[in-house]
Amino acid sequence: MAERAEVVFVDGVRTPFGRAGEKGMYWQTRADDLVVKAMIGLLERNPQIPKDRYDDVAIAATTQTGDQGLTLGRTAALLAGLPRSVPGYAIDRMCAGAMTSVTTIAGAIGFGAYDIGIAGGVEHMGRHPMGFGADPNPRFLAEKLVSADALNMGNTAERIHDRFPQLTKERADRFAMGSQKKAFAAYEAGKIQPDLIPVAIRSDEGWGLATRDEALRPETTLEGLAGLKTPFRPHGRVTAGNSSGLNDGATASIIASADAAKELGLSPKMRMVSFAFAGVEPEIMGIGPVPSTEKALRKAGLTIDDIGLFELNEAFAVQVLSLLDHFGIDDEDPRVNQWGGAIAMGHPLASSGVRLMIQLAAQFAERPDVRYGLTAMCIGLGQGGSVIWENPHYKGAK
Repeated sequence: MAERAEVVFVDGVRTPFGRAGEKGMYWQTRADDLVVKAMIGLLERNPQIPKDRYDDVAIAATTQTGDQGLTLGRTAALLAGLPRSVPGYAIDRMCAGAMTSVTTIAGAIGFGAYDIGIAGGVEHMGRHPMGFGADPNPRFLAEKLVSADALNMGNTAERIHDRFPQLTKERADRFAMGSQKKAFAAYEAGKIQPDLIPVAIRSDEGWGLATRDEALRPETTLEGLAGLKTPFRPHGRVTAGNSSGLNDGATASIIASADAAKELGLSPKMRMVSFAFAGVEPEIMGIGPVPSTEKALRKAGLTIDDIGLFELNEAFAVQVLSLLDHFGIDDEDPRVNQWGGAIAMGHPLASSGVRLMIQLAAQFAERPDVRYGLTAMCIGLGQGGSVIWENPHYKGAK
């Protein structure tokens, strides 16, 4: 039986993220074309990997229908020009789809079944709104397995505010404003662009090129955020300003064994240390990353103090704040979402997990003083996912 292999993150790319809906830049672009574009860009960046060496392709989507259906990993592999000998499959774990694609490919590599694979995700929320066409079992509500609130992510975020009064709207707004400012600064400094794959887009005005995230609002102010409507309840605390929007976009990454990476002359950007998923009450799904992070730390033999960089998915500001409070981390800790997050860049559900990894990998390259980093996110229906990574550039503390 094969020994457990060391798993590495070789490379990752993404499309710019667009606004969902008729006014969004991808309204006339197919979902599968978005992920195929990301995959082609990834393959072109890594020409030293023979295309027939990929053991599998895992592509996630939350709403697997229409142009996001039909075993997306297989259809995307064929459309991206991989040989017919390379298989593929689709994954659904709502917001953690791409994260689960990565951990599932990693599990196969760790077991010794695979050497190298592609993992990613796509969501075209303009074409496929979250939960559209789903038929939840009536027993969910009739037997009170979950409350009706649990099926609406905005309501679950309001419930976190209810449960933890110290997580105020003002704190959420301040965190959201910080995300916008940091994302804009990262773009200005050229931090985000190297891992973006431009996408040709069509509109009524003609053809264009998507080269940056569409939802950025660097002009955001606390005063502006304070005046926004609270759509989930009267006098609530969750607004469009302190939440991620509805977005379209795709991500793709190459995951390999350390041995295969060495054989092919690749320079891994991260080494996987541990991962974990956990379940919580669906009504407060946003706290999911707390137990999943505790579990991943325990598996790795680490503590939260060992984590030098955090990439936390900003589905809602309050959700990130709940994790920071739990672990005693300041709202403005410079280790957290250094280049902004989903509130600014967008959260095309099943693709976001790999965006977190792309940003962490790029930060690792700049920070040889940091050994470990965390990517974590909340997941619909009451779950959390966390992956701990080690920096291959680590040179010890300065």
